[in-house]
Amino acid sequence: MASTSKYLELADALAAQIQKGEYAPGERFPTVLDLAKAHSVAPNTVSRAVQVLKERGLLSGKAGGTTRVRVQPIRQVRSNERYQKEKDLVLLPEQDRATTGVAELDSGVALTAMFENRVQLDVIPAPPDVAETLGLEPGALVLRSISTRRHKEGAGVGRSVSYMPHDLASQNTELFDPNREPWPGGSLHKLHTVGVEVDRIEDVVSASMPSEAEREEQDIPPGVPVIRVRKVSYSTEGHAVELTEIPLPADRTELRYVTPLKRWP
Repeated sequence: MASTSKYLELADALAAQIQKGEYAPGERFPTVLDLAKAHSVAPNTVSRAVQVLKERGLLSGKAGGTTRVRVQPIRQVRSNERYQKEKDLVLLPEQDRATTGVAELDSGVALTAMFENRVQLDVIPAPPDVAETLGLEPGALVLRSISTRRHKEGAGVGRSVSYMPHDLASQNTELFDPNREPWPGGSLHKLHTVGVEVDRIEDVVSASMPSEAEREEQDIPPGVPVIRVRKVSYSTEGHAVELTEIPLPADRTELRYVTPLKRWP
């Protein structure tokens, strides 16, 4: 068994090389046998050091597969104040709405600077929990929107899934056109085009460990949980008009909530 000091010393030495730029982000990392030979240590010592670097978020890759230097994710600050900013955009001209959206508000990275930014649209029967939240009959149709963003080649993706009642979305056929995505002004403007003013948004926040697919797609280090935001938008009539599920890896996410309090008279 590798001694505690040996594998941690090796991990620190390799981390220093990575941080100095001796290995480029996305570059294939040397194999265990190559590193064992280069550092005159046992392969088991290297394996444990590599695992430590994966846990620190410096390396990516499945055990037994190719290991690469991790492309560092963008840190996101998600504030509830963003919703008013989104609503303020709704009534602006399209050229103004197109300059600022979810990506810019959360990460400060313009959509035009994203390596990948795509939206998949389809019509499906609402999953039971979605139908219940939106007040739909079991099996009622919804317009599902799956948004995928990647800020750099080789980086983990950011993903969210939104559901809008099909009967509501059908009032504007452009909402089904993927060529209109990313929609200038986002979901609040989409709802505005079908006559809905959003009155309030509720975020239900929970956490769990990622699925294997999430761990791989979003490049989540071992042991890092996912913060799950279930966002429900309500109309001024009190109807739930959209549900969005947003998984946020905890190693790159800050949730910030500002709660104004009424002043005493």
